[in-house]
Amino acid sequence: MKRSLGSVLALCLCVGFVANSARAAAQAPAASGQAQSTDKTAPSYDMKPQAILDLQDLQKKFASLAEAFPADKMTWRPGAGVRSVAEIFMHAAGANYGIPSMMGVKTPEGFNGKAFEKTTTDKAKIVQEWNKSFESAIAAVQAMSNADFAKADKKLGPDANDGDVVYLLVVHNHDMLGQAIAYARVNGIVPPWTADALKNKKADVE
Repeated sequence: MKRSLGSVLALCLCVGFVANSARAAAQAPAASGQAQSTDKTAPSYDMKPQAILDLQDLQKKFASLAEAFPADKMTWRPGAGVRSVAEIFMHAAGANYGIPSMMGVKTPEGFNGKAFEKTTTDKAKIVQEWNKSFESAIAAVQAMSNADFAKADKKLGPDANDGDVVYLLVVHNHDMLGQAIAYARVNGIVPPWTADALKNKKADVE
């Protein structure tokens, strides 16, 4: 069967493209490994201001979500042996004291991390305790110098430092907020910031 010159050229270009792609893929791991082994530049990311911004945003979201729950839903739980709504919020608040204590930050007098999440189901008290715990955690991070972030913390591991503790503090709050959002959705509660975004989107369309 005869083929046009255009068809032959197209076929050759296609074969060449596949061959070059395969060659590049085979070389990529070696090139990547070489770059990782030669780049010894210290990270320039400043964790302190970003951690504070995250914690401030988390505080607002947690407080508004707690306010959105009806008072009679504070004892709701998805199943036996699973934390209730109140316990989710109080557990997160307790961790805001417990995690920074790994860096030597003092916890409130009489604080018991294991029992703290079960100390109240009162909605107003939960919001109050929540805000107090965040103010404490944020103040702890604000008081840290850049050198403090590199301070060794052997309790977490041989190469761990206080920067890792701050990272755990932020990540734990994100984790607990995700759980609280799931609890809200199951109970037909739309997170307030989502409701606001939808309202603004509707206003823009109109």
